[in-house]
Amino acid sequence: MPIVDHNNAPEVPWRPNYRKWLITQEGDGTTSTEAAISEVGVGTGAPLHTHEDDELIVVLSGTLSVRYGDETHEVGADHTVVVPPNVPHGFTAIGDGPARIIGMFPAKDPFLRTQFLEGGPPEVHS
Repeated sequence: MPIVDHNNAPEVPWRPNYRKWLITQEGDGTTSTEAAISEVGVGTGAPLHTHEDDELIVVLSGTLSVRYGDETHEVGADHTVVVPPNVPHGFTAIGDGPARIIGMFPAKDPFLRTQFLEGGPPEVHS
């Protein structure tokens, strides 16, 4: 049974002031899941976009300002943002410090099926 030590998870280049570590990766036995832990610096985040897959964003600490369709919500620790396929969404970390989140998708390589409505893809997908 694979057990992932988050302190040793591989970091992937993402966005300035936005760090991301893979929880699931090639060879761990997962076939249809992608999950990562991220630290999102204040004022940074993800521009408005859609995915063809579901997405869960679990806020572990800090606060996000989340755009979800035509609405904006502040989402703090111990809350999960549930994003169905093709719903425009984006977020920015707000408050006194970075937000720590877990992002999960029921698919491998979900960013290959992502459309950016504002801004562009993260560094690794450019």
